[in-house]
Amino acid sequence: MEASSGLVAGSHNRNELVLIRGHEERKQIRALNGQVCEICGDEVGLTVDGDLFVACNECGFPVCRPCYEYERREGSQLCPQCKTRYKRIKGSPRVEGDDEEEDIDDLDHEFNIEDEQNKKQIQHMSPPPAAKLTAEAMLHGKMSYGRGPEDGDNETPQFPPIITGNRSRTVSGEFPISNGHSHGDFPSSLHKRVHPYPVSEPGSERWDEKKDGGWRDRMDEWKSKQGFLGGDPEDIDPDMPIVDEARQPLSRKVPIASSKINPYRMVIVLRLVVLAFFLRYRILHPVHDAYGLWLTSVICEIWFAISWILDQFPKWFPIDRETYLDRLSLRYEMEGEPSMLSPVDIFVSTVDPLKEPPLVTANTVLSILAVDYPVDKVSCYVSDDGASMLTFEALSEAAEFARKWVPFCKKFNIEPRAPEMYFYLKVDYLKDKVQPNFVKERRAMKREYEEFKIRINALVAKATKVPAEGWIMKDGTPWPGNNTRDHPGMIQVFLGHNGGHDEDGNELPRLVYVSREKRPGFQHHKKAGAMNALIRVSAVLTNAPFMLNLDCDHYINNSKAIRESMCFLMDPQVGRKVCYVQFPQRFDGIDKNDRYANRNTVFFDINMKGLDGIQGPVYVGTGCVFRRQALYGYNPPRGPKRPKMVSCDCCPCFGKRKKKMYNKNGSELPSEGGVDEDKQMLMSQMNFEKRFGQSAAFVTSTLMEQGGVPPSSSPEALLKEAIHVISCGYEDKTEWGSELGWIYGSITEDILTGFKMHCRGWRSVYCMPHRPAFKGSAPINLSDRLNQVLRWALGSVEIFFSRHSPVWYGYRNGHLKWLERFSYINTTIYPFTALPLLAYCTLPAVCLLTGKFIMPSISTFASLFFIALFISIFATGILELRWSGVSIEEWWRNEQFWVIGGVSAHLFAVVQGLLKILAGIDTNFTVTSKASDDEEFSELYAFKWTTLLIPPTTILIVNIVGVVAGISDAINNGYDSWGPLFGKLFFSFWVIVHLYPFLKGLMGRQNRTPTIVVIWSVLLASIFSLLWVRIDPFVVRAVGPDVRQCGINC
Repeated sequence: MEASSGLVAGSHNRNELVLIRGHEERKQIRALNGQVCEICGDEVGLTVDGDLFVACNECGFPVCRPCYEYERREGSQLCPQCKTRYKRIKGSPRVEGDDEEEDIDDLDHEFNIEDEQNKKQIQHMSPPPAAKLTAEAMLHGKMSYGRGPEDGDNETPQFPPIITGNRSRTVSGEFPISNGHSHGDFPSSLHKRVHPYPVSEPGSERWDEKKDGGWRDRMDEWKSKQGFLGGDPEDIDPDMPIVDEARQPLSRKVPIASSKINPYRMVIVLRLVVLAFFLRYRILHPVHDAYGLWLTSVICEIWFAISWILDQFPKWFPIDRETYLDRLSLRYEMEGEPSMLSPVDIFVSTVDPLKEPPLVTANTVLSILAVDYPVDKVSCYVSDDGASMLTFEALSEAAEFARKWVPFCKKFNIEPRAPEMYFYLKVDYLKDKVQPNFVKERRAMKREYEEFKIRINALVAKATKVPAEGWIMKDGTPWPGNNTRDHPGMIQVFLGHNGGHDEDGNELPRLVYVSREKRPGFQHHKKAGAMNALIRVSAVLTNAPFMLNLDCDHYINNSKAIRESMCFLMDPQVGRKVCYVQFPQRFDGIDKNDRYANRNTVFFDINMKGLDGIQGPVYVGTGCVFRRQALYGYNPPRGPKRPKMVSCDCCPCFGKRKKKMYNKNGSELPSEGGVDEDKQMLMSQMNFEKRFGQSAAFVTSTLMEQGGVPPSSSPEALLKEAIHVISCGYEDKTEWGSELGWIYGSITEDILTGFKMHCRGWRSVYCMPHRPAFKGSAPINLSDRLNQVLRWALGSVEIFFSRHSPVWYGYRNGHLKWLERFSYINTTIYPFTALPLLAYCTLPAVCLLTGKFIMPSISTFASLFFIALFISIFATGILELRWSGVSIEEWWRNEQFWVIGGVSAHLFAVVQGLLKILAGIDTNFTVTSKASDDEEFSELYAFKWTTLLIPPTTILIVNIVGVVAGISDAINNGYDSWGPLFGKLFFSFWVIVHLYPFLKGLMGRQNRTPTIVVIWSVLLASIFSLLWVRIDPFVVRAVGPDVRQCGINC
């Protein structure tokens, strides 16, 4: 994959493909001579005829003659890249198995298809994995077209049934074989190869030598015996402690101390018992003169109890985790050897450059390119779902600036590696810096960054006025995305293996711009559809086994964040069943008091830790490293099953005899043991094209568990196939969005996606490194914050009414644990708490205005239930803060915003969700603004009117009026009326105190309420004043006989 080769735009449906050359000069591919052996690092050398020594004519994997001869004599005799058996080369001694190749010229038979399955059965006496055979057959069918069968091709190759099964039509990009040599059962998609395999393609880790466990060790030992290497074997002994350390687990669970967690659990149980007695008392003691108020309050309290149970018990098993980055390096990064860490594809999504400024996106990309991870293992894909030329040009500028920024970051090991945050943090940047030229280079780099910002600002200023003829690129070509709703797919490789180098000549990670095709009449599924397009295009171009997705405003704050996740995903003991590693969200630019609970610390530091002890945290949309195979809908690998009792049929108590299966000819069918059950089921029961789409190159990549791109792929063919998989009609009649990738059906696609994985039996991991892994921006303005919460709540309502609702989905397999299900149910029903919360916040004012109350006069014994309930509530909160480390101020802000969001955003979400389900009225998705003002916290005091402010404003005014009316009535009626008043006042003050941050938000910076709020308040006050006059509480209520009945002299 070459960088700077131009923007590729096209549409698979319209059979269009255009290459728009850029202004940069194309780099030359390195020559094939002077290659280095990928096994030992020596020169490959020449043959006896003076030609370059090529050990494998199938893939051309560079191996020197000593390594080649050793593998043929003492190893598996297979090429470490393509797994093809090595054939004897002129001048090499014969080994066992060469007799059958006598008088056969390798080059003449280079393109023959061999029966790989029979060959491996002869060598290893065990059947090969079905998934591997499938991958090789799919690879042959897609990447080896163009040449007809050679003479003598009379045998029909044996391929897995999923490949040779009933194919209704050829795969896109293939040419059918139409000659007399084809047999009826020969698959139409398998063809001959024209393009020879290039040298080991960077990023093709599936074909690397690291997958052959002891190859290098055995090779070094053999070379020592042959004299190729010097040294004494005893020199290895001092390193044995290091080897032992590398074999240790890469992470461990750190349980919460029993002195903290046990009292917490005891209080939860006690609170549950007290709650049961409290509700029993409330139900059995109605208020007859205020039956409506009593019934409403009891219903609300029962709902609050159910909501508390769903929220509380998933926090029963909280845990912490600890990672060991040194062990990860010892195991996968041997000194003097290529890194064996798994590749990672990083996804960054953006839509509107006006709400998501290009400078913010550029900082995120720069922090990714400078991450502390092997550069050949990192690929960054930026999805521009708005097809904006501004984003494209800003990304081009960021790629150029990265050539200077990345070596500066790695040279001085700075943190964070987003330049905007690094240069403007109020920290001591000289701490731990000892290089004498650091200050000089830092000043120069800051000047470079300021010039970079000026260039970005110029692009933004230019983009404010769209030309009448549309945007024109630098070479005079019209921008393909001028119509954002009707444009072809676009891919531009800015940085890559053959063109991405910094100023010091070091390789840079890959940087790819992607804008999927959009056409009228197609459903594009917003962010979820864009993420699925990135999954496919990355699978075609790099196919890393792990993927990290970030929002455009979430930069990498900890350069070792990817290594932290690899401590879980690459751990051989627990990593195979981990579908994703979720990091907590941390934010910059939030005011000190966190007025609107933007940090959401209670959720990230309490709830998520609790879920990590069950089946794993939920996916929150960003800062998450996925296993690619989990997103493809595969089930996690299962451990070995316990053998069942097998006996004769005479005694049913000791089990049944295992029945053997026979075919029509009477011969016994082979057993399915040793083959992965999940993939075997897929191969036998479903069509790959129907599941993944009509791209054989992509389908082939889905079968490569360790990732990698087939080495026979040319960059041109890969880019053409990448344009195909991002076409707008690619997902039609497939399982994308329903079973694969990001799941459709809700604007909060993250909850659905994680839920589906957990239902399949995967588990997730919550990673909280000491230095936050990622940081982003949050809307600190009241209106923006409420709109954000509205979007989240609306997504939860959509999930609740969908077929994927955790209330009824996922019971058949039984993989989802009950406490995990409780958490997902709570995630989908919490917006409905707005209805009882709204009623409960209105009850105090009604009680004060009517003189009635929701509870009867209670006895001393009954008052103990209320006291015990309040004590248990406070004790639960205090003990929760004790084991989690959350401050009491953060906990209180969370409680306040729970009420504010509940009576505003959650209420509107329920109404909009019901309108969408019942009437089909859809709501538009609004992107949260990521723009920041120059003045610190200026957005906090900005007032933006929205209808979401109406319900809490009404509740606030009603309760204030009720307090005034209640106190006035008590003053008028005397001392005896103060006793019942205190309970009502406490109830009302509870509401007002929780809404206090909302009241401050209405006041703004100058503590002056905006005019529209004043008008609204006057209107509401007038309404309640008229109501109060109708009630007429100041009239003295006479106590005595009714004079109208018995007269004045009664």
